[in-house]
Amino acid sequence: MRILVVNGPNLNFLGIREKKVYGTQDYNYLLGLLEEKARQTGIVIETFQSNSEGEIIDRLQKAYYDQVDGIIINPGAYTHYSYAIRDALTSIEAPKIEVHISNIHAREEFRHTSVTAPVCTGQIAGLGLQGYLLAVDAIINMQSKKTE
Repeated sequence: MRILVVNGPNLNFLGIREKKVYGTQDYNYLLGLLEEKARQTGIVIETFQSNSEGEIIDRLQKAYYDQVDGIIINPGAYTHYSYAIRDALTSIEAPKIEVHISNIHAREEFRHTSVTAPVCTGQIAGLGLQGYLLAVDAIINMQSKKTE
């Protein structure tokens, strides 16, 4: 099983940017969590991060051709206005989980709207970096039910 984790703008600044909101663990810590989860579950987890909308779209389109088994995406600020990323997500039939480290529904009004969540299988928000691990479990569970 192959899962792609896509992180949008400023996720590479974890541990630097707004520590009270996003925590003190850095991006490499997140990558380590995902690497350990891959080892524990025996799956492949590929990570990708970009501050560029076009690069994120290109990677999602590549995921279509790679036929990944699931996508975990934290679009960052693109969550609230990138119809282009939304359109790229609609092309992929594999399970897609949108993850947000903070509870976007308890923050500024503009963060309450996600244009990408409606084309995802589900959304996890406000559970910190643990949300990524829960998303991995959810995709594994969804894919295992398909083979039953």
